[in-house]
Amino acid sequence: MIRIENFSKRYNKEVLAVANLNLEINDGDIYAFIGHNGAGKTTTIKAIVGILSFEEGDIYINNKSIKTDALMAKKEIAYIPDNPDLYDHLKGIDYINFIADIYQVPKQRRLELITKYGEMFEITNNLGDEIASYSHGMKQKIAIISALVHEPKVLILDEPFVGLDPVSTHNLKQEMKNLAAQGASIFFSTHVLDVAEKLCNKIAIIKKGELIYQGSMEEALQKGSLENFFMELEHNEIK
Repeated sequence: MIRIENFSKRYNKEVLAVANLNLEINDGDIYAFIGHNGAGKTTTIKAIVGILSFEEGDIYINNKSIKTDALMAKKEIAYIPDNPDLYDHLKGIDYINFIADIYQVPKQRRLELITKYGEMFEITNNLGDEIASYSHGMKQKIAIISALVHEPKVLILDEPFVGLDPVSTHNLKQEMKNLAAQGASIFFSTHVLDVAEKLCNKIAIIKKGELIYQGSMEEALQKGSLENFFMELEHNEIK
């Protein structure tokens, strides 16, 4: 579970990037976070995972505060950024094992999961190559496998499908469904509204740092499509 309470983030004490955000992502939710560029999505996500500090409000990961109990909160989290910034001098398999070591994944279990996800994302034959030689999409796959290899209870993704081929996109969506069915909380930002519409049970829409909608996907689709709903909200046409 992720619980965001009265979260605000300012830059240089003047620019208000996110204002008084309150959200709750429960166990089993696949929750889409949608908004235009600069709306505050990545700022919020980086605060959730402990990359950005903040003064106002608090964020809880399975009831552990990311402000006051950061280490324990981060043990619950897997984070896939929009631009995977990996250690280029390492081989793909070495990076995955490095993350697995941090999360103390048993050797046999990590071998099973690396085999599973290497095949799922069609990168098994390249795991022994240096990350510096990878394309953006291959780096994204390594970031995804590294996130999944410790079987997270909370999965946070920022534009996770950018750079993925169609097969990997399909398989990631299926794995997100599987994790949610097992009780994981999944929160991700995306500009691909068709994906969010088909994948998510809940949605939050942010505009200029302020939450303008949160609720069920079923309710949003009463307008016919998520795209219709989003465009009407953006133009303040929903009353």
